[in-house]
Amino acid sequence: MQKICVIGGSRYFGKLLVERLLAAGHHVTVINRGSTRPPDGVEHLAVDRNDEAPLTAALGARVFDVVVDQVCYTPVQAAVAARVFAGRTRRYVMTSTIEVYDPATGAPPVGTPVAEESVDPAGWPVDLGLPWGDEAFRAAHYAEGKRQAEAVFTRAGFDFVAVRSAHVLGGGAREFTGRLAHYVERVAAGRAIVVHADALPTVFVHYQELADLLRWAVEADFTGPVNACSDGLLDVHDLIAAVAAQLGREPVLRTVPAGEEASPFSFDRPYAMSNSRAKKLGYAFSRTTDWLPGAVAETVTTRQ
Repeated sequence: MQKICVIGGSRYFGKLLVERLLAAGHHVTVINRGSTRPPDGVEHLAVDRNDEAPLTAALGARVFDVVVDQVCYTPVQAAVAARVFAGRTRRYVMTSTIEVYDPATGAPPVGTPVAEESVDPAGWPVDLGLPWGDEAFRAAHYAEGKRQAEAVFTRAGFDFVAVRSAHVLGGGAREFTGRLAHYVERVAAGRAIVVHADALPTVFVHYQELADLLRWAVEADFTGPVNACSDGLLDVHDLIAAVAAQLGREPVLRTVPAGEEASPFSFDRPYAMSNSRAKKLGYAFSRTTDWLPGAVAETVTTRQ
């Protein structure tokens, strides 16, 4: 049994992660602002992770084997956590994102899923002076915020892991982005779906698989970034076809040239990553095509 601290962890796949950790016999402490109650059997500290002094006071003398940070979006948040948890934990796992592989970072050619070393947090510059507290700035610089947060933790002295998640799908209430529901609703209603004519493929992960992988990262001993995506590349046309098959309807598509705005998951630039490092470390992924029909079916049922 380990002592695990989960920052966030009360909604969506974070809640499932907490349940998985409890089932494995770990002692779990959840930190959030108190708006959402964590599962039974969890120690709950209601405090804002951005407020350093109250967070330090709430933790008291607690120490942990591992901290899992589900809600770190900026280097400022990472710097606060690095100071607060210094000497309190040996391992820090941060939920990161495929978005760190923005083409501006030097993504590989089309058809080559990007590997972790394409964005090395150890050498990534950090600027704490940017207006990270401004919501609009933070939203517009989501990928850069995640990259710089990884960089801060990499230099903090922990055994640090960045789990770079693919696009998360799941169906029903767990499909928290609403993107799968977007396609279900448009296909069902016969409304046009805007896509790129030559849409490039990307990668996805089921929320249950992401929770399982995070638990694996908690219990493992590797460090550094690791990509989290199910096997198999899909483009937006594949996704729409899965929805159309479930609904028994022909989708209505409207194509736009590269560079113009399109529907979610329609990409006109490389947006796929490799999961080979996680496999070499011992994690076995599912195939997206195996779980996608169930996720679509759950979304259809929830919508009705």
